[in-house]
Amino acid sequence: MTFRLYDSAQRQIVDFVPIRPGEVSIYHCGLTVQSAPHLGHIRKEVVFDVLRRWLEFRGYRVSVVANVTDIDDKILAKSAEAGVPWFAHAYRFERELHAAYAALGCLPPTYEPRATGHIPEMLELTQTLIDRGHAYVAADGSGDVYFDVRSWPAYGELSGQKVDEMEPAADADPRGKRDPRDFALWKGHKPDEPLTASWPSPWGRGRPGWHLECSAMAAKYLGDEFDIHGGGIDLRFPHHENELAQSRAAGKPFARYWMHNGWLTAAGEKMSKSLGNGALVSQVVEQYPARAVRLYLVGPHYRSTVEYSDDSLAEATAQLARIDDFLARAGETIPGGWVAWSPDIAMPEDFAAAMDDDLGTPAAMAVLFRTIKDGNVALDAGNFPAVKDAYVSVRSMLGVLGLDPGTPEWASAGASDDLKPVVDGLVSTILDQRQQARERKDWAAADAIRDRLAELGLAITDTPAGPRWSLEK
Repeated sequence: MTFRLYDSAQRQIVDFVPIRPGEVSIYHCGLTVQSAPHLGHIRKEVVFDVLRRWLEFRGYRVSVVANVTDIDDKILAKSAEAGVPWFAHAYRFERELHAAYAALGCLPPTYEPRATGHIPEMLELTQTLIDRGHAYVAADGSGDVYFDVRSWPAYGELSGQKVDEMEPAADADPRGKRDPRDFALWKGHKPDEPLTASWPSPWGRGRPGWHLECSAMAAKYLGDEFDIHGGGIDLRFPHHENELAQSRAAGKPFARYWMHNGWLTAAGEKMSKSLGNGALVSQVVEQYPARAVRLYLVGPHYRSTVEYSDDSLAEATAQLARIDDFLARAGETIPGGWVAWSPDIAMPEDFAAAMDDDLGTPAAMAVLFRTIKDGNVALDAGNFPAVKDAYVSVRSMLGVLGLDPGTPEWASAGASDDLKPVVDGLVSTILDQRQQARERKDWAAADAIRDRLAELGLAITDTPAGPRWSLEK
């Protein structure tokens, strides 16, 4: 079946046809590392992680480039407030970004370029735009260089706006602009800014504009034309609109398809740093299991708006418990326990159809939980061949969603491989003592052992095959 996606440029669902058969190239805008990432940021990372996993399951070789914006007005302002060098400030939050990726089980990009490492490419792109008549050096002596939006008739094609209806670009002082909508390609160095935050250019020392950075890095690593460009819906304008205009004005075809995920909101407002309503990833995963947080982000359709709430995260935690309870019960019936997930194992056809339909995760999740329900019925009936089929299918679906607890990204989040058998052996010994107390009808001793284990965060479930334990956050 053909993978279909909603192309933001065409504003409709279309069949995805890659440039090169068997290969997919994806660029999605990474973060401006000015502060710690919140769930609104990481929703985009999870969405494109699922996209990557699904395309790889479908047999494509996928290249993913996600940049890091490590030079920006906000980075300079916040580092000055903190009294630290701008590059140290950026690096600190770049590391926090990577920790957030890992915490929610996201695969690392194929490459993750930093803006500061690609100044030559940005200067070359700016000069090309000047030579083609689509950019100009500000006449006020500031050293700023602007893209001339009036010179590019297609400007506004991505967001569906007309130039005269757009608000002025707020990324530079308007005094040197021919039109208030013109946006900065290069920003001349200002006396109150660190000299280290500037580079030599034909127009004087300065630094790149935000939009220029992504166009230059995407072209360097994915070529003048690539398959999919993505990001949050808030980036469609002005960021992606400006990327598209400057790249095509420079003679580069740029992205063939555009994918944008919806907002994560808090009290009806977009979750953002500026509003101060962001739920930091580092804090949320202290309150809820990290896989439950990922489940909460994966469950809704990626283009939908999702309201952040503790109730929703609690529900996701309960759903995760249902998943893991089935895996544990079913795994006990299968010789050798865990079955290693691979793209070759069974995938329910209706799950695949949902994922091929613009990453339809709500329908796909319905298939997942229906399969778990059927597997539990088979367990109760002792129908172990059906149990194994359900177990393998569930592992297959979880693998695509990035939720399979047996994969390396989640296995590394728990105890080390060397400690796991030791911990399991110790808990099993204590559970044996509890079972012996129950057989003696020493209910007080049995309950005391159970309660002590609960205090340590262990949940005990009595089954016909004996007690099982799991670690609860």
